[in-house]
Amino acid sequence: MSNSLNLNPMEKAKMFQVKRWMHELFSQVLTRKDLSKAGELFSLEDNDIKNDLTAVLESICEIAKSPEYASSDNNQSVVEICITRVTSAIRETHSIEENVVGLVKLLEVCNTHNLKQSVKDTDPPHVKIASDIMSCLFMHYGKEKVMTLAIPVAVKFLTCDHKELSHNVASYLSLAAIDNADMLAKYMDLIVSSILKGKCALARVLPQIFTQNCDPVLQHVDELVGMLEQCGVSERVSLLQVFGLIAKSKPKVLEKHISLFCKYVSVSTLLPLILTMFVDMATANPVVFVDHVTSLKEIAEQQPVYIHQVVQIIGALGTVSQLIMFQ
Repeated sequence: MSNSLNLNPMEKAKMFQVKRWMHELFSQVLTRKDLSKAGELFSLEDNDIKNDLTAVLESICEIAKSPEYASSDNNQSVVEICITRVTSAIRETHSIEENVVGLVKLLEVCNTHNLKQSVKDTDPPHVKIASDIMSCLFMHYGKEKVMTLAIPVAVKFLTCDHKELSHNVASYLSLAAIDNADMLAKYMDLIVSSILKGKCALARVLPQIFTQNCDPVLQHVDELVGMLEQCGVSERVSLLQVFGLIAKSKPKVLEKHISLFCKYVSVSTLLPLILTMFVDMATANPVVFVDHVTSLKEIAEQQPVYIHQVVQIIGALGTVSQLIMFQ
């Protein structure tokens, strides 16, 4: 006998409504929040449920935004299993573009709920949903239709109080920036303010979108230079790449920070970026390097491969004759 016969009248009505659009097993699991049946979803063929995924996502949204969801372990488990099954089917059937609207709608639902990290290190249930959905969406960062819908919603999570989730968003946006710089540049103000609040991973996005919207960065150059100390090496590389772009057009705004930049010349991955930036700054206003000639000479002596850049900087000061000591 079918398990559907055990439903009460209200559940039967709901199930009848849902069954018109999705596989009976999905219908039963989502209507009754039947965790005992949820595992059977993985026995279904992907192509057999491909056309049901929109309706499934709509049902998941309804459960996830219900008042009792945050306190129901059963409902949370049902939703997590269903999302895993849905995202797997989307991946295997290459149907992300057909389902992006439903995924983004579910992501929007998550953003309206509590995402604050608990002192007990237990994540609010909507954090898990948001993480899984964004992972599915940004796997397809090269698809314009997907990113057009996903990016405006994803950036809203930069302001959430969940450290790992906001860090993951930063990583996803770094991927998205590869093919969608124009889209992300619209959110430069939010990205810069998030970096200044300590979300340093976002610095990796800046070099890719700076030329599309440079004003928010230029307005906060001093603060961004100050963030170098808080950043890891990869984020420092990204910030210095941006400062290198600034040095080509507005070098004066960086002049007060030369001493701070010199603190990082001992880092092999940063030195070439710093020297390239210094060359452009010296070309525009060589006098600012008068107090740094000794440091520059030491760089040339210790790292002969960079002598050409050092010569350019000191040469701009009219002291090329002093370079005889390098020979």
